[in-house]
Formats: sequence, C-alpha cells, structure tokens
Amino acid sequence: MPGGESTTMLKLIGYEDLWEPLKAFGETKPIFGTCAGAILLAKHVLSPHQVSLELMDIDVERNAYGRQLDSHIAQVDLEGAPLEAVFIRAPIIRRVGAAAKVWASHRGDPVLVTEGRHMVATFHPELTCDPRVHEIFLRQV
Repeated sequence: MPGGESTTMLKLIGYEDLWEPLKAFGETKPIFGTCAGAILLAKHVLSPHQVSLELMDIDVERNAYGRQLDSHIAQVDLEGAPLEAVFIRAPIIRRVGAAAKVWASHRGDPVLVTEGRHMVATFHPELTCDPRVHEIFLRQV
C-alpha cells in the first residue's frame, strides 16, 4: 500500500466499497505498507482516531513528527548497516504487538516492522536506491 494521504485513501476505499475486499486480501496475502499504507494496516490509529484495516497489531500516530516542514532524511540501522530513511509527514509507530519484529528504529520509535506476512515502513524506501527493505519483504513472501 503506497504512501500518500491516508484520509484521502480512506475516502476512496469507502467510496469504492473496498473495505472487505482489501481486508480479505490481507488475511491471506502479504501487504507492504509505506507511510500512509502503514497507517491503513495498523490495528489502532491515533491523532485523530480513524478506521483502518487492522491487519497488524501496531498502534500508529499520524503526522507524528510534525508538519510538511518537519519532513526529514535520517540514517537508521538495518541489520548492522546504515540505511537512508526519508520521512515525509510520517507517522510514528507507538506500540508493536508481541508477534511483531522491529527491523529498524528512529529516535527510539520503530520505523520498519514485520508481523506475519505483512510489513510496514513509516518512511519511504522507494525514494532511495537501497533495495534492502524491499528485499526483506520479498524474503518474507
């Protein structure tokens, strides 16, 4: 599920009546959600509360780093090596369930998490040339 504006994505999902088909797909197939996609996969969404697909046992706070001007690039550690992470009006994962694995953190908060067949990143790995995040997802599936 791509990054973008989760509120707009929610409106389109509702308008096209895609809630049940998306949830059914996620119950049997892997989904990788980046930024807004991570929000849609979360069990609970904060600031403000909104509905989601509840496919991963994580709590996510929307736009938690701040406004557009607070978007930033940071180095995070991924399997012992630095990874460039692009945060654009990014959410913060505030809680991960016991079955989740945290692969990378930023400022003490998880930013790359897997649980079962699903993966979320609160940053945009597609905006860098580093393929490792996508490779982790492909190894899972």
